Amino acid sequence: MEILIVRAPVDVQTLESLAKEWHHTLVKGVADIKIGLVALGGEWHIDANNRLIEEGSEQKNLWGFNIYPKEKGDAAIEYSSLINIRPMQDNRSMEITSEETRNAVRKVAALAVPFLGL
Repeated sequence: MEILIVRAPVDVQTLESLAKEWHHTLVKGVADIKIGLVALGGEWHIDANNRLIEEGSEQKNLWGFNIYPKEKGDAAIEYSSLINIRPMQDNRSMEITSEETRNAVRKVAALAVPFLGL
């Protein structure tokens, strides 16, 4: 399965297929918090990141996260990715440190995978 650009909410089966393809218990994702688009899948966050760049996204708007298909709510998402290390945007760790940016990522991810209760 290729990296999925989410244009409509995905179902449980699709998310589980993405998990089985690469990491079994999680799916890597990247959110474009400006235009509200998500890419899911890939071995690395940069894979989904690059697909969004191909779609016209700008790097400054892209943030990485992980989704856990078997979890719900807060346990279903984490905000950690190498692509999140951005000293120029005042984020110096793999974790998204800005609460505003976390909330924006969560909002976009919730639209992509509504059944997780994000």
